[in-house]
Amino acid sequence: MPLYEYRCEKCEKTIEAMQKFSDAPLETCEFCGGKLHKLMSLNSFSLKGTGWYSTDYKKSTSSSSESK
Repeated sequence: MPLYEYRCEKCEKTIEAMQKFSDAPLETCEFCGGKLHKLMSLNSFSLKGTGWYSTDYKKSTSSSSESK
């Protein structure tokens, strides 16, 4: 589930919320009842492990299939 950040315009606190894509955005601050605005932030998505780069796949150099 994605993690979204909201900032309250009244108390200026930043709130993080795990929400589904289909969930409606939060509108009121849980601390003061002020209006929340969704923030644009950097994601922490990273690809780890093998298979994500072109250098991870061995190129076939044998010509046995070409000679048949």
